[in-house]
Amino acid sequence: MKAAVYYENGGPEVFRYEDVPDPECHRKGIIVRVEAVSIEGGDTLNRFRGQLVTRPHIVGYQAAGEVVQVGEEVETIRVGQKVVTTGSHGSHAELRAVPARTAWVIPDGMDVKQAACIPVPFGTADDCLFEFGRMKKGEIVLVQAGASGVGVAAIQLAARAGASMVLATASSDERLERLKPLGLTHGINYQRDNVVQEVMRLTDKHGADVIVDSVGGPTLQSSILSLAYRGRVSMVGQAGREPMKVDVGTMMGGNRSLSGVFLGAEINTDRVHDNIQRLIGDVHRGELKVLIDREFSLADAAEAHRYIESRQAVGRVLLIP
Repeated sequence: MKAAVYYENGGPEVFRYEDVPDPECHRKGIIVRVEAVSIEGGDTLNRFRGQLVTRPHIVGYQAAGEVVQVGEEVETIRVGQKVVTTGSHGSHAELRAVPARTAWVIPDGMDVKQAACIPVPFGTADDCLFEFGRMKKGEIVLVQAGASGVGVAAIQLAARAGASMVLATASSDERLERLKPLGLTHGINYQRDNVVQEVMRLTDKHGADVIVDSVGGPTLQSSILSLAYRGRVSMVGQAGREPMKVDVGTMMGGNRSLSGVFLGAEINTDRVHDNIQRLIGDVHRGELKVLIDREFSLADAAEAHRYIESRQAVGRVLLIP
């Protein structure tokens, strides 16, 4: 099969488009012929500095396609079905092998490209808001990096759950404008405005009750300073790639809390598996929207990663084998 691989960490230029052996099917797993790869923020971070667990390494968490082989112990999925899959690596290829437990059946008639964008960002956003952020109707929500996959999902989920105000940050007014139809109340251009000051101005000094922060680095401290009394930050990633320097003392006076969120730690649980299947159904019914910004061929994985890191995208960037 063909795959986008690399032999050492680095920038997008490390990618090579090469022939590699086809994956083997585990007795509890499946093989999928990939039709669409959703590039996740963790994919670019892993390419930059993650462990190469294979050599050459095929990066990538999430992809969707048609099941072409099923392990002898798999009873819930059959050959010919369309599924969306997650895994620690291996999405940037024409074929991928995953445990059946980390695959979700795509409803008949649903666009495979749309489905490819759901499990990690929507599942993560849901956990950040509700499982760990404990969001309630009427609360104020701030989404850092609102134009990211997690951001696009979190804005919609917060609005749907009855947030009184949904704030989000992005690098330009143009990107923020594209988020308004999803339920964004006010956008904050972090390249121009002081985020903490803007949050306090927009909320009449109340602050945000729940914050979804996928950026980390110095942004995490600004999230903590933007919290309301008893506010909660769900920290889910380090897209900024800078060291996290947090003054935990700034949390005490307001009885604020910070939770680290990693969907992968519970991806095999019934709770998360069922939740992701529900979210896939919500998108299929039109209750939630997936934003696909741009598509690249699998051979152009370097260009796709370079585009994501330019911070121009709103929503997902796909690779198409």
